[in-house]
Amino acid sequence: MAGITVGCEAEEPIPPSTNSSCFAPGGGEPSGPAMNDGPGQRARWQELTKSECFELLSGQRLGRVAVVDDQGPIIFPVNFVLDRHMVVFRTDEGTKLAAAARGGRVAFEVDGADEAAHTGWSVVVRGEATEVTDPEELARLRKLRLSPWVPGAKTRYVRILPAKLTGRRISAAGGPSHQDRNGSPGP
Repeated sequence: MAGITVGCEAEEPIPPSTNSSCFAPGGGEPSGPAMNDGPGQRARWQELTKSECFELLSGQRLGRVAVVDDQGPIIFPVNFVLDRHMVVFRTDEGTKLAAAARGGRVAFEVDGADEAAHTGWSVVVRGEATEVTDPEELARLRKLRLSPWVPGAKTRYVRILPAKLTGRRISAAGGPSHQDRNGSPGP
């Protein structure tokens, strides 16, 4: 698998085994500027490390995939699983499968939020969508816990080969800077 760029454009992709962010030397957790979130309130954003992004992705089952068709960008909700650092989802004939058949560039997003606390996080994977056709790989993927919520057979498997991975957490000033996988404030 090709390297994954984390959090910014890098001259050299960061290999999948590297646990660092190009926003902070040494892989630290950089914080962004404080933002005004309303009268008397301040919020902070923080770029997530690659490890944090993958942890958040692995804890979710519903995300959104953005593809471009002949009418422009369109976004679809999909059930997914993170498999070997790649997003995998099932689909039928249609726009998502057509994007995979041509090796189209796509974006995939998952997030969590606590609206009452005005905190949340978002992870975006950008890369190439490909249909999985290898019989042995399909047999392995069919054993994963990947069950679509919508009607239809969804017999085709699509994998997103990540080229860029970014994540961001927004926290209220004075509040916790980390959240659990569901977007709830953490310790």
